[in-house]
Amino acid sequence: MRDDSGTDALDAAILRVLAQDARATFAQVGQQVSLSAPAVKRRVDRLRATGVIRGFTVRLDPAAMGWHTEAFVELFCQGSTSPATMRDAVEQYPEVVAASTVTGDVDLVVQVRARDMRHLERVVERLAAEPFVSRTRSTVVLSALVRRPDVPADPAADD
Repeated sequence: MRDDSGTDALDAAILRVLAQDARATFAQVGQQVSLSAPAVKRRVDRLRATGVIRGFTVRLDPAAMGWHTEAFVELFCQGSTSPATMRDAVEQYPEVVAASTVTGDVDLVVQVRARDMRHLERVVERLAAEPFVSRTRSTVVLSALVRRPDVPADPAADD
């Protein structure tokens, strides 16, 4: 049975395998999901054509690249700042790895990676200086406990 995205359990299994290793061959994926390589290719092609798969990438270890500090910075905006204005501003910061508008008293939450606390402080100061920002509140990450790729959950895990 297909879900709202048009995917079924086999598609979800393929996505989980590719999320762990985007370089896996169709044959390797097929071995793990009990399909032939051509069947996996047809499904991956369909998932790409429908936009479920937007691309293939690598997962990097931020610490191995010198990014030892991570924080979530909440931005409180003046007036009614549009999401497009917020996005245009935070996209300019290479240290911002994710940004989301949220409900509640804060308007925007950004995930920031920096080399160290001094670097983080400079980034937060620059964010706070954006014309639409009235104040910020930061939470520094001590330990990243769970980081999952964006893939559907394995229904067998519910049993």
